[in-house]
Amino acid sequence: MKTLIKTSTAAIALALAGNAVADVNVAYFLEWATPNQIAKVEKAYDDAMGETVNWTNFGTGVGMTEAMLAGDIDISYSQGLTPFANAVNANAPIKMVAIAVAYGAADDCIVRSDSGITKANASELEGQAVAVPLNTMADFGFRMTMANVGVDISQLTIVDQEPADAAVSLADGAVVMACGYGSNSLDKMKEVGSPMLTSAEKAAAGISSFDIISVTETFAQEHPDLVRTFVEVTSEANAAWAADQSKLSVIAKDAGMTEEATASQMAGFSFPTVAEQKRDYFGKDGIARSMVAFMGNMFATSDTPALADYNVTIDTSFLD
Repeated sequence: MKTLIKTSTAAIALALAGNAVADVNVAYFLEWATPNQIAKVEKAYDDAMGETVNWTNFGTGVGMTEAMLAGDIDISYSQGLTPFANAVNANAPIKMVAIAVAYGAADDCIVRSDSGITKANASELEGQAVAVPLNTMADFGFRMTMANVGVDISQLTIVDQEPADAAVSLADGAVVMACGYGSNSLDKMKEVGSPMLTSAEKAAAGISSFDIISVTETFAQEHPDLVRTFVEVTSEANAAWAADQSKLSVIAKDAGMTEEATASQMAGFSFPTVAEQKRDYFGKDGIARSMVAFMGNMFATSDTPALADYNVTIDTSFLD
């Protein structure tokens, strides 16, 4: 792995210069299967960065932001674009540096089967309780889905719950619909209900998502080589997975999922190469540039207004 050896040398040089860190703290999700978990388990990040990498799992991207602001997390892997947009609207000192994963149906809104509510009569949701992890990508999917089926979300009682808790609420009948992500949570939801929209209907409605790699501005400024190395190791893990999926069991165990669920979830994921990220996501009018602005404006409030220019929240130098 030529790139890793080169970067590791750079990291050592950085350490000798007096800018070493005791640890690198990274946020990630359980029930979210990605190729870089092989590199995580096999300590490829530690070896390449020349530092101990501590991984902490979070229930939402909002929690990741809060930990970054508290100084507990340096890098968030696969943070949702929605919590990122909300954070930068609130002037949080964090930057988007790369794309982690793109997906279509990895988050969903599940309606209880015994409610009799479908896309055809979705307005019957109004006046009832639904569970949604607010300010996450599932929240974005929820808003887009409700707009597609003609439901006024101001007429819903929205309960802010992480997916695991939302699954319990749906099973108990405390809510008539639950939105979330994560294979285990969605499987539990589907035991008592069905998606409001099919994957094809979501795609037709333009409901697709991607997660990002974000970093604190302080860490990026003080340790740029470590951020660049993290992106490189991630990219190499993605490339290795594209060529050979024999280590599925490693990912499944680290994600806390069965191999069957892991394979099913990853079939709906794509992991853009660096070249694809530069061209499709971060080029002029790229997906990431346009979507962070769209998301930021969608979730803006009087207290956290939309930014005039969201390009200032993106730093692509670590892809070079």
